[in-house]
Amino acid sequence: MMRRLSPIAATAFAPALLLAACSPEAETGPAPLTEEALAAVTDNAGAPREQLARQVDDLFSDPLVAETRAVIVVANGELAAERYGEGYGPETRFISWSMAKTVTAVLIGMLVSEGKLDLDRGPPIPAWRRTGDPRGDITLRQLLQMRSGLRHTEAGDPVYESDEVRMLFLDGRDDMAAWAEAQPPEAGAGAKFEYSSNTTVILADIAARVLAGQDASPEERRAAVAGYLREQLFGPLGMDSMLPEFDAGGTLIGGSLMHATARDWAKFGEFLRRKGRTADGVQLVPKAWVEFMTRPSPREEQYGAQTWLNRKPTNGDPVLFPGTGADTLFSMVGHLGQYVIVSPDQGLTVVRLGKTQDAERAPLVKALGDIVELYPSR
Repeated sequence: MMRRLSPIAATAFAPALLLAACSPEAETGPAPLTEEALAAVTDNAGAPREQLARQVDDLFSDPLVAETRAVIVVANGELAAERYGEGYGPETRFISWSMAKTVTAVLIGMLVSEGKLDLDRGPPIPAWRRTGDPRGDITLRQLLQMRSGLRHTEAGDPVYESDEVRMLFLDGRDDMAAWAEAQPPEAGAGAKFEYSSNTTVILADIAARVLAGQDASPEERRAAVAGYLREQLFGPLGMDSMLPEFDAGGTLIGGSLMHATARDWAKFGEFLRRKGRTADGVQLVPKAWVEFMTRPSPREEQYGAQTWLNRKPTNGDPVLFPGTGADTLFSMVGHLGQYVIVSPDQGLTVVRLGKTQDAERAPLVKALGDIVELYPSR
């Protein structure tokens, strides 16, 4: 039953109701789309064209979303939408921030598939293999799933005391892997989930030890990892713009510092959507590895292996939008609102790059979920 407003309440609401009734949107609906908004959407949108154009436009025009610099939507393998902010374009390299973690996981998967690493054995880190060192119990699987048990605080307050900031920019910056690997345990191996950029640098160090050898120089480590990525992954995918960064010790900064165009980030998303295959059908990493990366880990339902999942969190707040889109949807997620969202059930890859403060992501995540909702499951 609808409650009737009292005379006082009705009087109080009258001005607001009058303004709403007289607003242009109430009379005519949403403002017409600009030519720029419509031009961003192709004839292969795979969704209602004007609706997609409006949702993409919202990412650029809604002040709550902050600054969007690039958006690409790929539907069923076809470009559905592409748009850039002022000063950015198809040739611009965009920083990955933590999206790089998913790339590093693929690198590790390729080495596992070649028999050079074992998921359920301790990694080749000499300091951890000393008799009595509890870090010797940590497996590669646990590192990938962010449950190493090593002491860590990500994005702490004050920020300059956060462990990833200290590793990247302060006392650990010259040899990031050594700094990360020196941290003592704060929990048993595998016992708890702790998101950690430092853990991914440990994974990158493991890759360098395998590819270049335990006693390699920084230059040899850098050349071995960069060459492997270029020849075995980026080259076959046509990701010619990809520029990974290395520290002074020759370790790939695999948790946060890779640069590529929006189109190349979309290519990587499509590669994951195809479960490790190139567009022409070459399997670069086993299908089972991508399935492992996108399967909930034992300690956090919304996290797989260096990849976020569209699931209700075991702890804390959701990173994506469980309830919108399929629960098989997953995403690369980076600091300041970098996303490569992949929904295999919908044949969809959505890239958003820009600058939105981490504490203010909710409107951005909702806007991305609105785009996903335009596409039916196949």
